[in-house]
Amino acid sequence: MDFVDTHCHIQFADYPLDADVVLKSANQELVSRVIVVGCTLPDSHAGVEFVSSRPNTWASIGLHPHEATSYVHNHRALQQFRDLVAKNKVVAIGETGLDYHYKHSPKADQIKLLRFQLDLALEQDLPLIFHVRDAFSDFWPIFDNYKGLRGVVHSFTSDIRDLDQILTRGLHIGLNGIMTFTKKEEQLLAAKVVPIDKLLLETDAPFLTPVPFRGTIGEPKYVRVVAEFLANLRGESLEELANATTDNAIRLFKLL
Repeated sequence: MDFVDTHCHIQFADYPLDADVVLKSANQELVSRVIVVGCTLPDSHAGVEFVSSRPNTWASIGLHPHEATSYVHNHRALQQFRDLVAKNKVVAIGETGLDYHYKHSPKADQIKLLRFQLDLALEQDLPLIFHVRDAFSDFWPIFDNYKGLRGVVHSFTSDIRDLDQILTRGLHIGLNGIMTFTKKEEQLLAAKVVPIDKLLLETDAPFLTPVPFRGTIGEPKYVRVVAEFLANLRGESLEELANATTDNAIRLFKLL
């Protein structure tokens, strides 16, 4: 039995813990594989560097919708980002998507940057890690314009209606520590019915630390805590959930 943290940010320059100690702790909790996820050009580059010297780690390079205005007209930065995709152990594009909750960048810029990353993922035959918040109504028409996209909706916190839309398109669902402290029954109901062959585990470390460790810095080791909570919620054995989600991660991201 082992686990995969499919989404964390322990390569960030301001991550306050020793990453190698963190990875060792994760391994002790049977978290055998970790994907570090970029949100900007610098931390995507940092992710590529991070995984180059560490076994059982992989990188996803991404430009977050919050950052869209910083990149969408910066052709030099976009080319530098494109160059990263050829680096060793890059297994996905993202996190990318739309975020209308905070609107740190205008909708038009977010959409343009999303399309750039969708095109790149198809060109390179890579899955995508999607961040979509309060924006599915704009996201789906864009997504549906493309053929052959695959990936995961990270940090899913919506209801069964949105879940059905995601599953209809063949995407995976990423669940994290939010499930351990949410007060929204519709989120838990949706988490219960995610098909086990479409479920991925994640921490989003250093963020979203699960109960009972709220208030501490998130680490990949906590993916086991998320798994234990979900197994109980869904009426599955921990081993069944671990085996399925690990197989799903290996298959989607080709973690060879």
